[in-house]
Amino acid sequence: MQRVSVYVDGFNLYYGLRSKGWRRYYWLDIYRLAEKLLRPEQCLAAVRYFTARLYKGVDPEKQERQKIYLEALTTLSDLHIHYGYYLQKDRTCSQCGATRKTYEEKMTDVNIAVELLGDAHDDVFDTAIIISGDSDLSGPISTVRRRYPQKRVIIAFPPERNKSFRLRNVATASFTIGRDAFRDSQLPDQITKTDGYILNKPPKWR
Repeated sequence: MQRVSVYVDGFNLYYGLRSKGWRRYYWLDIYRLAEKLLRPEQCLAAVRYFTARLYKGVDPEKQERQKIYLEALTTLSDLHIHYGYYLQKDRTCSQCGATRKTYEEKMTDVNIAVELLGDAHDDVFDTAIIISGDSDLSGPISTVRRRYPQKRVIIAFPPERNKSFRLRNVATASFTIGRDAFRDSQLPDQITKTDGYILNKPPKWR
């Protein structure tokens, strides 16, 4: 069997689903989605999900929905979650000179690069599938393909995130994930954790 590792850019995936208006698919079983991308002769070696917790100041309801979702993902024993963070920055308006605080999500692309290169070095996979449309990942992908020419790196574009020619050019192949894969990869509406606590799919995502 050919070993496959899947690397999921959580925010890139989320914004792709949001652009399509597919809110009903936010309650996504990441591991099952990874399985949906495999061919019959392939098996999963690792599934890694990269995200960051929303910063203080965001709508508390959004923070709560994310918190519930991340707790739900921790019930998937074969899924590895890697966290980045948000960095506060001051942005000045070029027209009026006013300054406002903004927040920028950091470390996701770096964390993906580190894990991708580490797994390639440790010979974890034969094929890597990266779920992202972030062109910043073209550098580490090029490095993996150059240093480990026997390994394949496939880009699985989230919806509405398939515009990066750089990613297409450096990857072995690419495709856009279709609606059926998301529809068929949903978590149960109710999840019971090992401590007995019950997690419910947020009503706004139904």
